[in-house]
Amino acid sequence: MALVYTVVALASFLVGLLLGFLGYADPYILPWFMIAVAVVASVHGLPWGLLASALSASALALFPQFSGVALALLLLSALLAHQVGEGLRRAHRRAKSLARLERLLASALEALPQAEDREALLKSLPERLVALGESGHVGVWVPQGSGFRRLASQPPMGLDWIPGTGVVGRAFREGRPVHIPDVRKEPSYIAPLGQEALSELALPLFERGEAVAVLNLERQKPFLPEEVEGLTRFAQAVSLQLSRLADLKERRILAELAEGLARADTLEEAAEGALALLVTSLGLESGTLWEARGARMQALASHGVREASLLQVLAEGLPFGVGLAWRVYETGSPLFTARYPEESQGVPALQALDWRTLAALPVPSQGAPRSRRVLVLGQREARPWRRAEVDLLLSACRTLSLGLERLTERARHQAVNRLFLDLLEKPLEALYPEVLEVAVRYVPGAEAGSLLVLEEGVYRFRAAVGYDLEGLKGVTFGLEAQLLWYGQGKEEALRGEPRVLSATERPIAEISHETAPPEVIDTAGRATEIQANLCLPIPHKGQVLAYLNLDNLHDPRAFGEDSLRAARFFAAPLATLLHESQTRKLLEEAALTDPLTGLPNRRAFEQTFLEELKRAERYGYPLSLAVLDLTGFKKLNDRLGHAVGDLALRRVAEALLGERRNGDKIFRWGGDEFAALFPHTGKEGAIKAAFRYAEAIGKLCFDGLCLGVNIGLATFPEDGKTADELLSAADTRMYQAKARGVAVLA
Repeated sequence: MALVYTVVALASFLVGLLLGFLGYADPYILPWFMIAVAVVASVHGLPWGLLASALSASALALFPQFSGVALALLLLSALLAHQVGEGLRRAHRRAKSLARLERLLASALEALPQAEDREALLKSLPERLVALGESGHVGVWVPQGSGFRRLASQPPMGLDWIPGTGVVGRAFREGRPVHIPDVRKEPSYIAPLGQEALSELALPLFERGEAVAVLNLERQKPFLPEEVEGLTRFAQAVSLQLSRLADLKERRILAELAEGLARADTLEEAAEGALALLVTSLGLESGTLWEARGARMQALASHGVREASLLQVLAEGLPFGVGLAWRVYETGSPLFTARYPEESQGVPALQALDWRTLAALPVPSQGAPRSRRVLVLGQREARPWRRAEVDLLLSACRTLSLGLERLTERARHQAVNRLFLDLLEKPLEALYPEVLEVAVRYVPGAEAGSLLVLEEGVYRFRAAVGYDLEGLKGVTFGLEAQLLWYGQGKEEALRGEPRVLSATERPIAEISHETAPPEVIDTAGRATEIQANLCLPIPHKGQVLAYLNLDNLHDPRAFGEDSLRAARFFAAPLATLLHESQTRKLLEEAALTDPLTGLPNRRAFEQTFLEELKRAERYGYPLSLAVLDLTGFKKLNDRLGHAVGDLALRRVAEALLGERRNGDKIFRWGGDEFAALFPHTGKEGAIKAAFRYAEAIGKLCFDGLCLGVNIGLATFPEDGKTADELLSAADTRMYQAKARGVAVLA
């Protein structure tokens, strides 16, 4: 279009000259020169119009008709044409700018979506703008430390990092375009090496509303308002694409995470897969999934950890309160830092390696007062955490929570199923500690515990984790004392409702002291250290067979609804175990008990005798044995009948039990024979006990027929060191006593 106007102006000028040379008068020549001047002034502006007026006046001066009026008319033509053409020129410039803007936006809409990730998109911007005709220098800068790192530029430049005090930093901080028409008047301007520039335009680029980079343009001529507007819209299109890429990346990672969790068979497998995916996707170095287990955070899984000192930390776990994972556990809030060495609660081994960037996020636990697991990711080099990364990790933790909860439930079911199977294979006594250990492992918040079982009307400690079981074995609790500890009432106990105590409400040791001696429960039971307790009654057929106690020694808020839900898993196997234990015990007692007298029978004597003899050998104390044979029983039985004979045997048993010392054990050997064991008793003590037994039996008379007894004694170790030797000695002396007509012979 400019060429057409130039041709018109030149043609008009030449026509004027031609008419002058042909001798035409001034009125015929001047209009052509005025047209030429007007065209030049309207297209190129007043300065060029004045130059055209001067040239036309010089041409008119060649002809005799030239006058000052002609010059004035030429100048007036230039002025009027300039004023009229200025609006046209402005409209033309705007049209050109709008056309360029349209090309920019079209290029953005067409080419930007082809970028695979945010970095590839940002790196492509300088080449893309240069290809669209942008002159000068174009660069993309991303934040790093206290300044900005050059990600890409056209043409290449030697400056790789700039402080955040310049125009780029200002645009990033303020989150708006910054246009500097004349950089010579800008004190914060940072000149690129080997480049000259007059104007600078810094455009922040956003990802999900957060500035993540700056597109910076410098050129040797000013930016027109239309160009600033067009480039600003281009930056907006880039920002939309950055947000779209962030959304796509998040959806892809979450989908892969959910798929991996669904495939995993164990917690460890799920955690390892999740860490590998997140560490790789975010370009980090390593990560660990921690799980709070009482006094320590234990590593459920890790990825990318290679340093020996850090591997040792993973093996030992994080002590209570050490590390950002514990801070996240306590607060429930995620933590992101690029200044890890300055953190007061950091892990010394990690700070010693000068790791800078770390993120610690809670993995939500349904119904829990705390997040039982904490995801930790990081790298050595300092880097800012972008909002898109934060959003991704928060979403990933929610997805991870669902997958891990499912696997935790499965593991808990499998553990309980194994307990039921063990009922068929293992001795009952061995299952008590096993049940307790599984409960401590799978009930969230538990780090110690105890199991009290109802035996002979009182509750006794039968298993303990974290406590001195031997020291607790001497402590017993009556039904009312145990209900006082439980604190919820008999009806709730019979329904098997678990309850939670917290030291924030009342010191737990105070309640313990009401039901147990402090000198034992504070030492062997560590009652003063307990911060939270979960108590689960185990009811069966109208009575509470046991109480399962789970404790945390560090955190008063360790137990929540998730803990109660998990604890209920163990009610059924424990009730089954205890019921089976009672049934077996009754059967064993029946097999070892004489049904007539209620005394242990000969089989029970043989078992007990061997056990007591082993203890006597091990600890070096004496053990005495008595074999008793009644006299007068056959005559009584024949004359008065078997019913009276049975009554007489029951009376003998009652008499022996009545004279029994603490620790003595009485047995019916069979027929009219009985036996007794005297642990910790030498010959002299056994003789005295035997004479008391003989005296008590001699007082038993039925319809004028009285009973008597012959007793043979043997003592370990002087009369023998084996069961056979002692039995033979006692039996021989019993027959000798019968032959001599004496009651006791030792």
